[in-house]
Amino acid sequence: MELKNQKEIELMREGGKILAHTLAETQKICKAGMTTLEIDSFIEKKIRLSGAIPSFLNYRKYPFHSCISINEELVHGLPSMRIIKNSDIIGLDIGVLYKGYHTDAAISFAIGSVSEIEQKLISVTKKSLLEGIKLIRPGVKIGSIQNKIQEIIEQVGFSVVRDLCGHGIGKRLQESPCIPNYGTKNTGFRLEKGMTFCLEPMVAMGEYKVCTLSDGWTVATCDMSKTAHFEHTIAVTENGHEILTSID
Repeated sequence: MELKNQKEIELMREGGKILAHTLAETQKICKAGMTTLEIDSFIEKKIRLSGAIPSFLNYRKYPFHSCISINEELVHGLPSMRIIKNSDIIGLDIGVLYKGYHTDAAISFAIGSVSEIEQKLISVTKKSLLEGIKLIRPGVKIGSIQNKIQEIIEQVGFSVVRDLCGHGIGKRLQESPCIPNYGTKNTGFRLEKGMTFCLEPMVAMGEYKVCTLSDGWTVATCDMSKTAHFEHTIAVTENGHEILTSID
């Protein structure tokens, strides 16, 4: 993983603020009756008016500015004329390119009311990310963080998706290494000051197996069970960590 200096992390911090603000504002305007294409247009405008560029557009020929995934769709959902409905679980995944450096983050939330178990899916997925992040500091092995995420998810009966992972980030949107959301304590590489990477637990209410839909992009659970996805870009600091895309 390429280590970043103080100036590079400062640029990523600025980009992360733009991303966090965009996610927060987008969640506020999402409501039943909107199309996911309308949401994607809102996201593009917010990012560009902030002086940044949407990272996802044309990345590996991806044709939109964001990924908007609904219910059983876990990630990479293509914006379209699909209309959001009450009781949908929406996953927003956004990347921002600012002065040559990328940040990446995602949130999941419900439109209107959902069942107790569906709300638990959202809250547990978010909790697993935040508890994993708490362990980040120089010297810790990445497997301990992966294990914490897995433990929180599986102890309540949900499934950790195995086929997708977090990743390094910086000058490129996705850098090595791949960081799964499951693992064994005290294994893997040791964290060092200057590392920047994305943790992104992807969780299914049912089985963890996923399938790519006919559009060639959208990844959904094979058993059609509901999903949730949260992601932050994090920098390892001298004594701990900094969440560069915090929306709290």
